[in-house]
Parts: sequence; C-alpha cells; structure tokens
Amino acid sequence: MSNMPDPAHWLAPARRRAALGAVLVWSPLALVCAALVFVLAGTWSTVAMLVVSALAVVWAARAAAARFDAQWLILRLNAREAALEDSAALVFGGQPLAGIEQLQARRIAARIAALDPAGLADDLAQRRIALAWMLAAAALAAIAVWYSQEPAVPPLSPADPATAPAAPGAPRLVGQRVRIIPPAYTRLPPRYSDSLDIRAPQGSRIEWTFAFDPEPAAAAVQLVGGQAIPLTRASEGWVGGVRLDIPSLYRLTAEGLGAQQPVHRLEPIADDPPQVRVIEPASGLATMRPGQSRWRVVFEASDDYAVAAGARAAITTAIGEGENVRFAERSITVTGTGDPRRRRFAINLPLGGFGLQPGSDLVVQLTVADTREGAPQVVRGPGVILRYPAPRLAEVAGLDLMAKQQMPAYFRSQRQVIIDTEALIRQRRSLSADEFLVRSDTIGVDQRLLRLRYGQFVGMEAEETPRPPLPVSDKEDGAPPEPDHYDGDGHDHGEAPENPTFGGLGNVLAEFGHTHDESEAATLLDPDTRALLKLALDAMWEAEVNLRTGKPEAALPFENTALDYIKRIQQATRIYLPRVGTQLPPVDMARRMTGKREGIVGRGAVLEPFAIADAVPATAWRALAAAGAIDLAGLDQWLRVNSARLRDPLSVLAAVDGLRSAPSSKAAREKLRAQLWSVLTRPPATVRRRPDGGDMGRRYAGGLR
Repeated sequence: MSNMPDPAHWLAPARRRAALGAVLVWSPLALVCAALVFVLAGTWSTVAMLVVSALAVVWAARAAAARFDAQWLILRLNAREAALEDSAALVFGGQPLAGIEQLQARRIAARIAALDPAGLADDLAQRRIALAWMLAAAALAAIAVWYSQEPAVPPLSPADPATAPAAPGAPRLVGQRVRIIPPAYTRLPPRYSDSLDIRAPQGSRIEWTFAFDPEPAAAAVQLVGGQAIPLTRASEGWVGGVRLDIPSLYRLTAEGLGAQQPVHRLEPIADDPPQVRVIEPASGLATMRPGQSRWRVVFEASDDYAVAAGARAAITTAIGEGENVRFAERSITVTGTGDPRRRRFAINLPLGGFGLQPGSDLVVQLTVADTREGAPQVVRGPGVILRYPAPRLAEVAGLDLMAKQQMPAYFRSQRQVIIDTEALIRQRRSLSADEFLVRSDTIGVDQRLLRLRYGQFVGMEAEETPRPPLPVSDKEDGAPPEPDHYDGDGHDHGEAPENPTFGGLGNVLAEFGHTHDESEAATLLDPDTRALLKLALDAMWEAEVNLRTGKPEAALPFENTALDYIKRIQQATRIYLPRVGTQLPPVDMARRMTGKREGIVGRGAVLEPFAIADAVPATAWRALAAAGAIDLAGLDQWLRVNSARLRDPLSVLAAVDGLRSAPSSKAAREKLRAQLWSVLTRPPATVRRRPDGGDMGRRYAGGLR
C-alpha cells in the first residue's frame, strides 16, 4: 500500500483557497480599525493596531483551513466522482485493509490519481468578499470625511511670558499646546488650547505637548500636593496626559528648568442632573371627564449633555375613600423622542385597566437619567394627578337650608364670580324671569361667601348685623308696615343660619373654647394692605346687593373693581405674625402646698463661647496677621477635603503654594490672608448691649434702684 496518495497533497489546494478567502473577508475590517485608531490615537497606536489585526487575520485564516481534513476529502471525492464507487475511505481512511479491500483500494487509487486536486477546492466567496470590501470602503470614506472636518493640529504656541526665566544654557520652554478630549457621553469634539489654565468637562482627557530648547533629560507635570505625571519624548516635543476629575493646580518641571515655574489651573466642569417638567396636562391636577377612556401625559427632560432614551414611569393608584384607601404602584418603560439634550416622553394610559372609582386618584411620575459614564444621575420628576370626581349629592326640594350649611370643598374665586355673571348676562333672553333671579341670587351667595372669607383678615364680624325695621308708613289704617325679611329676623325662616365663617360650620372656637385676640387674623396685614382689602370688601358688598336683587349688569363693575384690589393685595409683601398666648409649664400637684422651692428658680442664661467647627483656616488667618508660623500642610489638606464647600478653592490653593515657595514674602502672606477671609466660617450675630439713654437714662435707672 506504499503507492497510496498522500491526503495532505489533496487537501492543500482547498486549505490554501479557504485561507485566502478568510484573509480577503477580514482584511477590510482590520484596515477600518487601523484607520479609526489613527484618527483617535495617532501613529504609534495605529502600528500596534495593525500588528494586532494582522495576527487576528492569520488566526482566522488558520481556523478556516483547519476545517478541511481527511474526512472532508473522503466525502468530497465520493460526492463528486461516481467512478470511485463510494470507496474513497479505503484510500484515505488510514485503517488496515483485508485482501479484497486492498485490491479495491488499488483500483480506486488508480482512478484518484487521474484527478486534479485543485478541482476539489471550493471557489472563493466572491459576493461575500465584494460586500466586505464595499462596506470597508464606505467606512474608510466616512472616517476620512470625519478626519477632514476635524480641526487640523495647530502648531505649538509660544511659551507663556510669565514662565520663569532659565539660567544660561539650561532648558527653557519655547512651545506649548493642550488637547482636551471630553468624555464620549458629552458628544463634544476634541479641542486645542494655547493656555495652560484648563477648564473642561469632568472626566476629560488632558494631553500636553511641550517643546524645550535645549532638550532636557527628563520632564514632568507636577500636581501641587499630588503626583507627578512623567512626560515622554515624541516627534514634536514632550507629551503626557491625565484624566480631569478633581480641581487641582500643576506646574511644569524638567531637569535644569527654573524651580519657580508658575502654577496653572485644572478645573473640571461638573455634570448637572437632568431637569423634568410636565408639558401635558397644563396643571398638576386634572379631572377625569365623563366617558374618558385614555389619558395622555407628556414630560420633557433636559440635560446639559444628553438624556437617556429610556425612562421609567411610576403609576400609582389610590382607590377608595376615608380610611379604606388602597394604593397600588406599577412602572412602565417609556422611550423619549427628539433632541438628546431635550427629550419628550409621551405616555398614553388606558384607564380601563386601573379600576378607577369615583373619588380615586391616578398619579404618574417620570424617572429619567442622563448618559454620564459610570454613575448616571437619576432624577424623579413632578407628579401629575388624574382625579375621578366623586358624584354630587342630589339636591332635594325643601332642604335648601341644609344644603347651604354644608361646608364647600373649595370657594369660588372673584374671577369665577365675574365669569358666571357675564355668562348669566349673555343668557338673559333664554331664561325666564324667575330662573334668572334664582341664578343671580346664587351668584350673589357665592359673592357673599367670598366676601366673608376675605373679611376675616380685617376683623370683620362673621355674622352680619340685622337691619332695623322700616319706620311707620302713612297708611290709612295707621297699622305699622311689615318689616323686610332678612336672615336672622326670627320669623318665617326657621332657625337662624349658623355663622358662615370660612373653613367651618359656625364659630366653634367661640362656643367651646376661648380666644386671646378677637381679631387674630386681622394682625396679619399691614395698614396699607388692610385699607386695600376694605375697599375690595366694599366693592364685593355692592356687587352682592345687586346680584341678590337680580341686577347682574349693575354688579359687574363692582366685581371687576374688587378683583383689581385683590390683585394689588396679592403683591403685598409685609405681614405681621398674630399674637399668641403664653404657654406656662404644667403644675406639679405632688409639690403643691408643700413649701419646697428646690428647682423652682432657674439659673440665669449663660452665653456660651462660639466654637468654630473648622478652625484650621481661622487659625491660619490669625497666624498670618501676627506674622507667626503657619501649618501649610494642614491647611492644604483641609482645603482639599472641603473644596466642595468653597467658591474658588484653586485660588486659595494657589495662594498657599505661593507662600510655600516664598515663606518670607509679605505680599504672599497678605494674598493668602485675603483668600482665607472668604473661607472663614461666618460667626453668629452677637448680643449687643442696649443703649443706656445717656445721662438722663442713667439718672432714671438710678432712681428706680
């Protein structure tokens, strides 16, 4: 069997073609990755990416070729060549054969020798290869357009004139450039800056490029009070970078460079949390309409960079009345639309699935997040309420007095009284005289309740004084005329109505308790505001008289006048607190009449000295004033721990660093002392001694003694 064909010779063409196909399919992806890295990271990163991509393509080619083995060869020969009589396994199976099997194997081997091994390999997947190169060409074109739109790398700008001069022959800074790469979630493009004072979004990548003449042996960026960031040599100069997370100061250091280099600022811009507001409905409390089956709620979320596309809407239902209220909460996912910085979230709720009943509420709140990397900021927006109104109580004839005594849930406003009056005037022609009078009287009752509501703030009596009877008329029979009927006249009206004060049925406090101030509410307003309120009440009284007598046209001017006064009252800013009675401690009945006086007389009040919680800056400020020694290390540590509380911590740190560099400098001490003044904790207001009134006051006080 030594003349049997070698399987590797027959598999080689198929393996080579499979490896070539894998290379042609995956090479475009490697080129796209290398181009993208070149745009983002530069030349050396591109070379590293090409090496990694080449290794990945080689591995893919080897994996594609390894799929072709002896078993594949046997199946392919038997499938393509009928003359082999499905006996290719006798030639390439690699197993010992019996006598007749050897004879058949020699016959099949002779027929196989007449075949071409290259004919067994599959053709290249031309459509797949063409699609891969087309997609790669489109991606490379997009990267090229993006790269062309990016600002070109500017040349190094001249060094800052404030840089400390170097000694003759020592390295000096001749060029500088800063590249700021904001985090990806901000969607801000990279930018360049000539200034070494940097203010950028928190989490940005800061990359420096410095040029020296002559070149130093080593260079670094030294953070004040922190680590040193080494710089590496590149084609344009010395480069290095850091992630901007906390505010800090830094200076450039190099071998032979002047030691007193100026400090520069690294100031991060914090990411603000999203803001959520309600677009629809217009108010936070909506009333469910009869037959309403769906409720639409629209929120708008805005952020300084971007709002996450997905949000969670919490839906809470409160069903029941009184103490039998059942709460249920569920949440749904909502997808926002529009600009990423200002997304709108629309929610359409089918009301049938919530089981709402009269008197129940449906509350919707939206929780959104921004796209900050690592820990997105989550904010829960305001809630919107849909209320299923409770049914109104049926009005029964003959129970008007009972209906009037019930305390309404909400009083009508003066604007609503005007709207109702104008509507009644327009409907005069379609109403009968009796119905018109009843509706005008109803509006007059609303005006009266509103007048009493405002009247309590000026000490107005809640119950009106009955009018005296009219004088005797000149009737022929000499009988006295009938007095007018009015509430509280004691006849033909049943019991007198209860006191209609705002917020209660009758004067409960006067009946069951006692008051220390008969007009406590009247002390809430200053004299000018009270005068305006009295004018408004006078106008309300005139409007009420005309409404109760069926003359809404005459009442309308007084209603508008009252509304104008109320608007002016709402602009009043001064109020006076009501007087309250003294609250004495309870009497200890066990000690009463025993004569024991222990613990009765309290000790006099003692002024405790004010203790500053953070005494480090105060101690340093006093030491600077007295030209004493200062613990700069402790002050520096305190400033870094409490940087979030300070308005400009970098300015204070710069002043500390300036004094550390020049301990004997009087200007540095004064600068640090001025900066610490804004850091000191403000002491509380001190107790000031009352003036004694001069000579006359002292003589008067002496006479009293």
